[in-house]
Amino acid sequence: MWKYHNPVNVTAGINSLDKLPALLAGRSCILVTFPEAHELGMIERTQQLVGKQLHGVIDTIAPNPDVQWLAPLYEQVQREHADVPVIVALGGGSAIDSAKALLCATPSGKFEQLLEVLEQAGQLPATNQTNAHKALIAIPTTAGTGSEVTPWATIWDQAGGRKHSLHQACTWPEAAIIDAGLMRSLPAGATLASGLDALSHALESIWNVNRNPVSISLAVQAARQVMATLPALMDDLCNVQLRSDMAQAALLAGLAFSNTKTALAHSLSYDITLQHGVPHGIACSFSLPLVLEMALGSDAQVDAALLSIFNTIEPAIAKKCLCDFLQKLGVATDPTHYGIEPGAWKKMLDKAANGPRGRNFICRLASA
Repeated sequence: MWKYHNPVNVTAGINSLDKLPALLAGRSCILVTFPEAHELGMIERTQQLVGKQLHGVIDTIAPNPDVQWLAPLYEQVQREHADVPVIVALGGGSAIDSAKALLCATPSGKFEQLLEVLEQAGQLPATNQTNAHKALIAIPTTAGTGSEVTPWATIWDQAGGRKHSLHQACTWPEAAIIDAGLMRSLPAGATLASGLDALSHALESIWNVNRNPVSISLAVQAARQVMATLPALMDDLCNVQLRSDMAQAALLAGLAFSNTKTALAHSLSYDITLQHGVPHGIACSFSLPLVLEMALGSDAQVDAALLSIFNTIEPAIAKKCLCDFLQKLGVATDPTHYGIEPGAWKKMLDKAANGPRGRNFICRLASA
């Protein structure tokens, strides 16, 4: 038995941001976005679209949402915008993940209670009309994270040296707008990192114990499209068609892993980001050839899906194709390049294999 479920209402295409008023359906909202959104004209355009329905703008979202600055921001939102029913998140994964934390209602309106839920991987108590979770409309400005069509948010605790995964019934976005026109100004580094994050999502949802036929089909198409598009886009960042193709690939990957979660490569990435400062998209993708090699041979259906991406029946050729793809994009596949010595890498691999995401990997490591 298997099932596929995704409740997000997706609208896609150039200028699809214009559909925001219809999705709001007369409701008031606050906008959660990143500092550069103002100079890029995104805040002004949103204000023009929704008019008086916009009750506030939070434009201070930084990369890798951290509990230290999320806590006061959360309490500000709960205090000043308690009666606003919708959050519009405009930005990359950090803006959308932050919005998922901000939309959650706790009985006290304090972040401490949400943090307790995060630490215990529990569920928030039921809400009522005066203490209700907000709805989320997610509008990505990067092509990669998939957060606009998943219920998960990664919340970091840099001081504590750990990360939390927020997952509540209320953190599924109500709707997503995929407008590649909003991605034209994305610089090369962020374009690369987000594109490789999408590739990782696709591959991780294939070598996954939670896979299903729909997620595999979406993931194979996504991976092929990323590999066909990302190198060309890196050479022509202003090409709107290539931006659209990458946005579609990232969406497909998001729809795939929305039903499987990620696996070993992502489990590895969290400590790599925390301890070595490697951007998430690079941290979760440079190990993909190694994980691909480990995955192949575990399941015939998985092997067929993975090998089809690289148009081969030979596992060694598939690994070489993936290595070559990453290296041509300037991404080293050797952990030592990122300051991780062989002994430390072995310990990191063992820890990752036993983490919540690592246990989604289709084969258990011998030492795990």
